[in-house]
Amino acid sequence: MNKAIAPAVTALAALTAAPAAAQGIDETVNQIFANSTGWFVSLIFSNFPGTTFPWIVGWLVVAASVFTIYFGLIQVRAFGHAIALVRGDYSDPNDAGEVSHFQALTTALSGTVGLGNIAGVAVAIGIGGPGATFWMILAGLLGMASKFTECTLGVKYRNEYADGTVSGGPMYYMTKGFAERGLPGGKILAVLFAIFCILGSFGGGNMFQANQAHAQIANVTGAYPGWITGLVMAIVVFLVIVGGLKSIASVTEKIVPFMAAVYVGTALIIIGMNFDMIGTAFSQILTGAFTNDGVVGGAIGALIQGFRRAAFSNEAGIGSAAIAHSAVRTKEPVTEGFVSLLEPFIDTVVICTMTALVIIITGQLIQDPTTGLFLLNEAGDGIQTVTGNSGVTLTSDAFSSAFGWFRYILVLAVVLFAFSTMISWSYYGLKAWTFLFGEGQTKELVFKIIFCMFVVIGASANLGPVIDFSDAMIFAMAVPNIIALYLLMPVVKAEMNRYLSRLKTGEIRKFE
Repeated sequence: MNKAIAPAVTALAALTAAPAAAQGIDETVNQIFANSTGWFVSLIFSNFPGTTFPWIVGWLVVAASVFTIYFGLIQVRAFGHAIALVRGDYSDPNDAGEVSHFQALTTALSGTVGLGNIAGVAVAIGIGGPGATFWMILAGLLGMASKFTECTLGVKYRNEYADGTVSGGPMYYMTKGFAERGLPGGKILAVLFAIFCILGSFGGGNMFQANQAHAQIANVTGAYPGWITGLVMAIVVFLVIVGGLKSIASVTEKIVPFMAAVYVGTALIIIGMNFDMIGTAFSQILTGAFTNDGVVGGAIGALIQGFRRAAFSNEAGIGSAAIAHSAVRTKEPVTEGFVSLLEPFIDTVVICTMTALVIIITGQLIQDPTTGLFLLNEAGDGIQTVTGNSGVTLTSDAFSSAFGWFRYILVLAVVLFAFSTMISWSYYGLKAWTFLFGEGQTKELVFKIIFCMFVVIGASANLGPVIDFSDAMIFAMAVPNIIALYLLMPVVKAEMNRYLSRLKTGEIRKFE
């Protein structure tokens, strides 16, 4: 070989081999990580023996049912007052805290409204049939009581600092609340929760969102390196989160209502265009919820899918929302509990139901006359497998059947929802980080830089096991959190009864 061209050939060979080598390294890392953490993922998402029902979903739904009964259907009794609080009717701008009731609600909503509403619902009714919608709504209604419980405690036991900032959430009501009641183990539960929250914020609240946002953008614009999407998003995320919660809240209070309005508004237009099908759709939902025909697993299958999607969508009982709601400006902890119960209602009862109705009404699911199973209706030919990958496609096809341009709006929705989820989870992870390592600008900046690095990693790499592990961490947060809620719910009840009594006698009045 000519010595002059040998270095060039060698360099070319190295460049050619680099992608394969990099892919091999990725696969090796994935395999090592999967082997070392797979047991934890399997444990968190394992099913009850003899069923396809994840125990973690049962853990969340049972707790929601207990709180609903214990607080006397508080989600119904306090619904109207919650709306008044969000409007600012009882808000005193001089109260301690960083954000308004409305901003706290939108910040928490931005962490839950997203792919679960767009893709998760499609998967639920694709596998569980239209009846899954009924159980999804029920789980959302029950979850309102869980949010009420955890967010009331979050405000009651938060730390308020001289500069006007606050820190709150499960870590604080586990330590301070347990100490106040003389209960052991609060510190251990708090540390476990904080570790789960930090790792969950890096994965499910960050890498997964960036990964899906890049996938949706590339699907429309064509393939290009994921690190470009990741770098752009990381810069924008950093510029928002470096300003603290007030900066985050100012962004989410604009993004969440706008995208929710566009999404729900389009759904309502499609439903209105098919007004004659509404009765049939609700008939399918109610019938499918209690019959054994037409779905995998019958009525039980519909129940499992409905409860599972609702729990994964609104995160009631996870404890994450309590961190955002703790920063509200109020001197009455229970008022934010009232506001927070609107969150599962908006996320699951309204937005998820709109998605389900559009899919059912537009005929994107067809029922096989022989087996009774629901199939995806693609070019007139059904396919029996409804997967997470087909979820976004199913929702996109349903909306695009009425408006061909909606698939582009859906890309925008996915990107904005992913962005808002990332900035909300950056705050959740930050508060867990400062609980473990202490407050301070330098410590906070270190976390924010690490968080933004994971945005780039998530968009550019296929880190399936890492993301699975991080998702498992998010739902692992529910284990110590719900234990704490059970032990502290008498505190919430006392706060609730005291406030409602004063409201009834007129001692609490609208703020002029």
